[in-house]
This record gives sequence, structure tokens and C-alpha cells, in this order.
Amino acid sequence: MTAPTVGVVVLAWQEQPYLAECIASILASADVDVRIALVDNGCAPDDLAAVPDDERVEHVAPGRNTGFAGGCNLGVEHLGTEFVALVNSDCILRPDTLALLVAEASRPGVGPVMAGIRLAEPPHLINSAGNPVHLIGLSWAGDMDRPETRTEPYDVTGASGACVLMLGSVWKTLGGFDEEYFAYLEDTEMSLRAWRLGLTVRCVPAAIALHHYEFSRNGFKMYLLERNRLMMISTLWSRRALVALAPVLVVSEVMLAAYAVAAGWGGGKVRGWVWLWRHRGHIAERRRLVQAEARVPDAEWMQRLTPDFDPSAIGPAPVTRVANAVIRTYWRAAKRALR
Repeated sequence: MTAPTVGVVVLAWQEQPYLAECIASILASADVDVRIALVDNGCAPDDLAAVPDDERVEHVAPGRNTGFAGGCNLGVEHLGTEFVALVNSDCILRPDTLALLVAEASRPGVGPVMAGIRLAEPPHLINSAGNPVHLIGLSWAGDMDRPETRTEPYDVTGASGACVLMLGSVWKTLGGFDEEYFAYLEDTEMSLRAWRLGLTVRCVPAAIALHHYEFSRNGFKMYLLERNRLMMISTLWSRRALVALAPVLVVSEVMLAAYAVAAGWGGGKVRGWVWLWRHRGHIAERRRLVQAEARVPDAEWMQRLTPDFDPSAIGPAPVTRVANAVIRTYWRAAKRALR
């Protein structure tokens, strides 16, 4: 039998100390025919020069930083493969990772399928086992720092873009990423759209990707996260859902704005509001597109969302517990409006 063809997009921006090892691990994949689109978003020349010289690797140079969303779209355009995968440049794959993802993504009704993302150090701990998505649009790495005990594939709300694979036809149906996201939450938006189309989103814990993960929080990242969160709920949440959740959304926005000011990136929060207003035409058009494509009722797909914040991801724990109790009670009543 002919091995399935898998096109892998890897983005390279600034210093990439693990890029060569990442590419080598993909090229060593077993039981799949691999091709790589390496998108140079402005990578350090020495790191690019260290990449293995292989005819299966195509260098794509857009001449500017296209962001994660734009770079992935551009890379996929250069691949004509049966399956499409996105792999972070600081991820190292096991030889069987892509084949295991292909096997799961080949099943009927399955959309994006993520690897079991482990920390590179120590490798028995989880980096992400699927990303929970809150009612207000916040998302975080699920089961971070916990040991992985599962062996069989399972459903996840959001597939991490650090290592995710899907049929090329699924990518085409979803239309790739909305490039206005630039970076952060574009993988969450794609996962939720898949659920709304009636596709399942899965994690294969045995398909291991070791991630040299470094947590960072800075003003620009928080600006993008908050801006994109608001863009996502403004387009994916139905009018009925927005009305039902309005009190929670308003209170959370006030609290997040206060947190932004206290943390020193209040200007970024305001900048996000300004960006959303200036791009209201794009948001309105995007909303028309994604609302028209939905095949699953709100009452069904929104069950994937959680009313609970993870104290380990959000904190502090006492405040989080109170917020969870309040939102959980409210959600039990409010979701009746979605039926």
C-alpha cells in the first residue's frame, strides 16, 4: 500500500534553536510520505542554515512576518498532500507520531487531531492534552504539568496548534485560519468551527510531540490574546448566546480590563478595543460566514464550553472558586435560552 502523504507546515521566526532538530524528527517519520513547507517569517540565518538539506523540505520566504495564521495558510498553499499538519518549530516528534495522527484523522466525521503535547523536560508531563474553552472565550493548556495516563484517543474542545493534523479536505472546508488573528486562538477558533460543523476534534495521547515550551506573558501577547478572544466570541457565538451570556461577558470584560491596568498592559487592552472597532467590517463579514456555516445547534456545540476557570491556569484559587460557582449557577439557567 502507498503511504499517506502528509504535508507539514513549520514556521520559523527570529531565533529557532530547535528548528533543525524539529525538521529532522519530521523527516524521520515512519509509515507516511512527508513533505515540509518551512515558512521563513524572519528566522535567524544561522538557525535556517542548520536545517537538513533534503528535497522534501521546501523553503517559503514571504519576506515579512505573516504571523502564525498567515504563515500556516501560506505553507499549506505550497502542499498538495492528502493530510495537512502544523508543527511548532520547537516540537520534536516521535517517529510514529504522524502515522498515529493520520489513523485517527482518517476516521469518518473526525476533524482536527492533535498530538499528545508533552513537555520536553520532563517528557512524562503534559504540556497540553487539549485546550479547554471558557464561556467568555478564554482558553488554556489542559492538564498542564500533569502525568499522562491515557492511551486511547479522546475528544477535546480545542486542539493545540503546536502539533495538529487533519485531512486536506477538512482544512479546505474550514478555509484555513482567519489571518486577522495573526497569532493566538486561531487554532481554538478552527476547533470550535469544526464542532459546529458536526466534526469531532480529538487528541491522540500516544502520538507524542515533545515541546520545548517556555511560558511567557508580555503586553503584546496579552493584547493579541484579548483582542482575538473578543473577535472569536463576536463571530462564533450566536446572537441568542451573546444575549444569554451578556451579564457574564460584561462583568468579565470589566474585570479583565482592571487586571490589565493592574498588570501594566492596560494600554494593550484599549488598543485591542480600538482594533476591533476599526476592523468591524471584517468582523461583521466573518460573523456572516461562520454563522451561515454552522450545522450543529448552540445547545449542542456550546456544551463543549466550560463555565469553570482552572485555578492553575487562571488563579488565584479562592477567587477562581467563587467565580466558578457563580458562573456555573448562571450557566445552568442561561443555557435554557439556547434550546
